Amino acid sequence: MSGELTLKARYRLRLTRKRLLWRAFRKRRELQSVTVRATEISDAPILLFATIRNEMQRLPYFLAHYRRLGVGHFLIVSNDSTDQSDAYLDQQPDVSLWRTQHGYKSARFGMDWLTWLQRKYADDKWIVTVDADELLIYPDWDTRGLGPLTAWLDQNALRALPAMMLDLYPKGSPDDFEYTSDQDPLTVLNWFDATGYWSEKRGRHRTTTTLGGVRSRCFFGDDPDKSPTLSKVPLIKWRQSYAYLSSTHVALPPDLNRCFDPMGADAPSGVLLHTKFLPGIGARAQEDQRRGQQYTKWAAHDAYYDALALSPDLWQPGSTRYTGWRQLVDLGLMRRGTW
Repeated sequence: MSGELTLKARYRLRLTRKRLLWRAFRKRRELQSVTVRATEISDAPILLFATIRNEMQRLPYFLAHYRRLGVGHFLIVSNDSTDQSDAYLDQQPDVSLWRTQHGYKSARFGMDWLTWLQRKYADDKWIVTVDADELLIYPDWDTRGLGPLTAWLDQNALRALPAMMLDLYPKGSPDDFEYTSDQDPLTVLNWFDATGYWSEKRGRHRTTTTLGGVRSRCFFGDDPDKSPTLSKVPLIKWRQSYAYLSSTHVALPPDLNRCFDPMGADAPSGVLLHTKFLPGIGARAQEDQRRGQQYTKWAAHDAYYDALALSPDLWQPGSTRYTGWRQLVDLGLMRRGTW
């Protein structure tokens, strides 16, 4: 990928990265520390960063999943949560919590806050950066945690793991199901689109962008190029000088995104199991519309939130029942590698 960028383009991206770091420095004042366990952060080899709002429905299983993977400490920003999320997180011994009532959109959808915390706490550490509705998996994740995986990446001079976001959904309207906060979401969300994905080079960073899947099929059929981006870089060996440019879809410096390009049979990739379509999606979409803090670049995105508010049935006869990571490797949605 580095050969595809001119010196001028790389210089401009370097300036962009410096601007993002400066934004994060200024936005640090918007964060109010609730519980900061500095020693535990320093001792943990693998950290997780997330911005959340009213995620009590997901938090117990989310924390359990990443603890199982080997995350040593969670650094979480709660953006004006009004449910029990803050109280619950404050009771967790492996969580450091910050709170803010400032605008999510004006903080680059939470990335300014996380960039500051990453700059302060994550230098030379492996970090996971995800949303509360994203569960990272990769080949052998159920038997080999992030410790062995990051050791393999270090040994092979790889600083990032790419992942495709895979939307999971039930058979029927999500609001027709029941779900408890400590339940595995895959007991409800057990279907996905196995085909209908494509990749293309996008942006001045020229990284590979993956599009398609169920949200393209159901909500962006008239203009699929405007459907949500599915490619992300959720696992990175961080440096203080790094930043995410667009959520976790693109990282800077641009060489971090080389993990999206074909690297032969040896390099693995992951999948972010996306649990967006749990029961309550309709009410949550209505609340997102009311607050106006979500990403809406085109009229198609406004229509997308209108459709989500109806808690639609996304299942079709061609949907595939999810069975595990081996299935995703066989389908070409995850790269096995030799690690």
